[in-house]
Amino acid sequence: MAVVSGSVTSDLDLVRPPADRFMCRLLGLSAEAPAGRPTVEKQAEVHRAFSQSILVSAVRCVLTYLVLPFLAPAIGFAKGVGPWIGLPLGLVAIAFNIKSMRRFWAANHKYRWAYTFVGGSVIALLLVLMAGDLAELLT
Repeated sequence: MAVVSGSVTSDLDLVRPPADRFMCRLLGLSAEAPAGRPTVEKQAEVHRAFSQSILVSAVRCVLTYLVLPFLAPAIGFAKGVGPWIGLPLGLVAIAFNIKSMRRFWAANHKYRWAYTFVGGSVIALLLVLMAGDLAELLT
């Protein structure tokens, strides 16, 4: 038994499996598991980060694929501005996704692997979209 922050936990609670330790190192976090379950406040913080990252990604997609291609020409907005807006928004969206992934892992959230898959998929899609934006700028 180990005493952490005044509570008694088993030594197994302080050790993460190898795959978890790898993800923690990849995200720049401590590989040691926090003792006990995440607090309600910590869970709320994790869910806020998730919501923010998905919101930023959604705003980028709405601007890039709905507003700029259809509405911008109708109001005389310059053609070809989409990639100039899409690239920085994509970078911000990726940063928010990584931030929320880090929070899920730091809290040892029970859905950390599921969110890693979702967040990783969103990041992969954003990278593909940003590559398209970059190709459009270079041609």
